[in-house]
Amino acid sequence: MNLENIINHIETVDAELPGRLNSRRQIFKSFAGMGTKLALTAVPIAFGGLLKKSYGQTPPPSVVSVLNFALLLEYLESKFYETAVAAGPSLIGGYRDQLAIANIALHEKQHVKFLQTAISSAGGTPIMEPKFDLSGGGGSGMGPFKDAFTNYGLFLAVAQTLEDTGVRAYKGQAGNLKGTGGILTAALNIHSVEARHASHIRQMRVNNNFAAFEKLKPWITGKDTGGIGALVEANYKGEDLTNQAGVEIVNINGKQISFDDATESFDEPLSKEEVTALVTGFLVK
Repeated sequence: MNLENIINHIETVDAELPGRLNSRRQIFKSFAGMGTKLALTAVPIAFGGLLKKSYGQTPPPSVVSVLNFALLLEYLESKFYETAVAAGPSLIGGYRDQLAIANIALHEKQHVKFLQTAISSAGGTPIMEPKFDLSGGGGSGMGPFKDAFTNYGLFLAVAQTLEDTGVRAYKGQAGNLKGTGGILTAALNIHSVEARHASHIRQMRVNNNFAAFEKLKPWITGKDTGGIGALVEANYKGEDLTNQAGVEIVNINGKQISFDDATESFDEPLSKEEVTALVTGFLVK
């Protein structure tokens, strides 16, 4: 979950947000010292207060909608890992794997709580957790991932896809928060946690012989699914981009930079509409 990217999404519905925030430098100065002055549980309250002060009132519905969209994604990930933890050793055999999945589950719960509290503190109403069909069947329970909690290989494949998609959905754009001090630090800290989830899940697939080491790296290569196949191709669409800011990265400046190297160096963002389409199957209609 990326606080920085949430603000970037808000900017798409309120272009004046940077001005609102920049005109209140004292708010950011106060937020910059939050890590040392406030308990962790107070951070989302302060973030909600920051938004409220920036607008001088409750943020408009479009802004609250952006935050609730992020909350929907965190609900899904939290439910997915919570279900895996409940399955216990019948799904996750090794102790180290059990510990890793339990830690990721805890992180996702914390992200949910963060967003719920931040939205409420800003004067908005957090969406209720919807009913999920973790089989991806839209409520039928018979979707393509129906065996994910009895088949560990499939579980890790779905986890990888969710994490990779999450990193793309909440891609950090540090330049947009240059000069904001603590809020930039907080954003990068949160984003790094999600990126580590994605990397660790990929390594777990390799360690359990569900993917070949030489073919599955800790990051996305091109638009390769990591051996999962056509079922999740849409989640990786666009990751084969080799041109960044109008500059071709392959063999840039005469250096031997391969296609794989070029695509691995950047994660491509997914729009709200694209992500919504990708998670629709997990919602009970």
